[in-house]
Amino acid sequence: MARAGLTEILVIEEAERLADEVGLSRMTLAALAARLGVRQPSLYKHIDGMDGLVRSISIRAKTDLAYVLARAAVGRERADALTSVAGAYRKWALEHPGRYAAAQSAPASGDTEDQAASLAIVGVATDILAGYKLSEDDAIDATRALRSALHGFITLESSGGFGLPVDVDRSFQRLVSGIARAFSSWTTEMLVTT
Repeated sequence: MARAGLTEILVIEEAERLADEVGLSRMTLAALAARLGVRQPSLYKHIDGMDGLVRSISIRAKTDLAYVLARAAVGRERADALTSVAGAYRKWALEHPGRYAAAQSAPASGDTEDQAASLAIVGVATDILAGYKLSEDDAIDATRALRSALHGFITLESSGGFGLPVDVDRSFQRLVSGIARAFSSWTTEMLVTT
């Protein structure tokens, strides 16, 4: 029995909620159909299978995250911008774990919509790093380091990986402060040769 008024957007929005609740990797079309009160084949009128659904969640997540990060950066620069954006990134990721997981994938070659959504997030980082006078390869290295540090912290935090009795917020603040200090002297001379 088809549910009246079901649209692609409604299917994707419910899938986002489901992914946040159970995890992106555990989300199934069968569970989504049950939540929407339809049979699974009815979903295919609105989405292009699981891969298409995850792509849609990813693009929407990246777009939303870029907006949140850009708002956090407004009127700030250097360490102030970095601290605000890192805090917004962490908060968004912890509130939307399924969407956050979907946002981690690099866009497929030729997928201009996904590339634009991904570049919007990178653009926020690039703008912050410009305040540290970082550009080109130095900015790419710094962006990767920032993303890796934040993602690692958030992944450990959300999976219960921090069991020591020290305030996790304090640890996060120190991580971000350390990154800000590192970016103040981030140059190609920092490269270690092996």
